[in-house]
Amino acid sequence: NFVLIEVSLSKGRSYNFPIQLWLLDSFPFTPPICHLKPTSNMVIREGKHVDAHGRIHLPGLHNWDHPKSSVVGLLNEMVTKFQEDPPLSSKTTTDNKDPHELLAFVSNFRISDGTSSSYHHGQPINKVSVIGGGDLGMASCKVDKLVFIDVAESSTKGGSTDLEIFSLPNVEVSRDISASAGSRVVVVTANAWSSEQSYVTVVQTNVDLYRGIIPNLARLSPSAVMLIASQPVDIMAHVAWRQSGLPPTHVIGAGCNLDSERLSHVMDINLNTHKPAWVIGELSDNK
Repeated sequence: NFVLIEVSLSKGRSYNFPIQLWLLDSFPFTPPICHLKPTSNMVIREGKHVDAHGRIHLPGLHNWDHPKSSVVGLLNEMVTKFQEDPPLSSKTTTDNKDPHELLAFVSNFRISDGTSSSYHHGQPINKVSVIGGGDLGMASCKVDKLVFIDVAESSTKGGSTDLEIFSLPNVEVSRDISASAGSRVVVVTANAWSSEQSYVTVVQTNVDLYRGIIPNLARLSPSAVMLIASQPVDIMAHVAWRQSGLPPTHVIGAGCNLDSERLSHVMDINLNTHKPAWVIGELSDNK
């Protein structure tokens, strides 16, 4: 997550320092990793609280003690320390000049509260949130912003996909449902199913799983279309509609669309038909 902290320096001026916070899986029991993220016109001033690579070292980080410690308290400490020893300067500032001549061009930055925005230059963005991760990285080329939210701790396959796509600028990976706020489409792939189980045996488990996420997703994105891909998809689409309170036209099950596309592809290859094909019905235990 990127944040801007506003620091008031001498001569009545205030500057915004861009900070990147990495929240580890062990957070809040361990502190975040904090880095300065200078722009092309900034240089890092190595000092007591910042090393040459921009990593921030503060007493609040070294003495982190959950639940007493918090990110808000950490940011307040940064403001105090950076007032005493500014960590960034413009590239035109030399070591023998006033270090408070800092980054005037960023003073007009809008301070963000860290929440996801659904607008860019005043226009709504095509934001898609995928709940459960999985193999949907190809969607990133179709939307302005793609958010992956992992809800299962043991999502090995989804986790590897997340790492592969993490370098894309329009992709956000999170464990916080609130990152989906303002989505136009919410794709729910969260599943308790494993290959050793039939789809029907996990219905109650998936219903319980949905109870913890679907109402929140609907509250955060009340105008979104919800696409359900959890199994058994027909049942879970109905469950999502009931739990979300969204209009029935806003909750869609993936159904057999993927299987239909697979069948069309196989027919094209083997029969050179180039005709649409449809698979209708429920998947058996043989998948």
